[in-house]
Amino acid sequence: MSRFWASAPTSPLEWSMTENPANRPRSIDANREAGLVTIDWEDGHRSEFAAEALRLLCPCAYCQGEGGRPGWLDTNPTLTAIQTQLVGMRLVGQYALAPTWADGHDTGYYTFEALRADCPCSICSKARAGGPQETR
Repeated sequence: MSRFWASAPTSPLEWSMTENPANRPRSIDANREAGLVTIDWEDGHRSEFAAEALRLLCPCAYCQGEGGRPGWLDTNPTLTAIQTQLVGMRLVGQYALAPTWADGHDTGYYTFEALRADCPCSICSKARAGGPQETR
């Protein structure tokens, strides 16, 4: 099967680690063929992350650095096709997603709060840039 689903619980109470309803996913669709992760949030907003953009957001210590040392992403790498090919996705507790990439990298836990904050849609991008806000 080319598509797989990480089904979000239907009750908001099950997302206890995420206090803000805007950061609670209603559904998550990770489409390997399209290289797209789509999250529908409890407040009706939709975030769509291209696989390459998601890989560049990897929050793990190797990619982001730790202890004051730069991470691999600080070198501004050119990602290869295998590094941006999504091969798996799993829920981490009730607060994050953990993608698995074709190169074997799977240590990044993308919290729902961080994913919502990094939503690439035009509305959220404008809000982060301080532009005029639109309704969602």
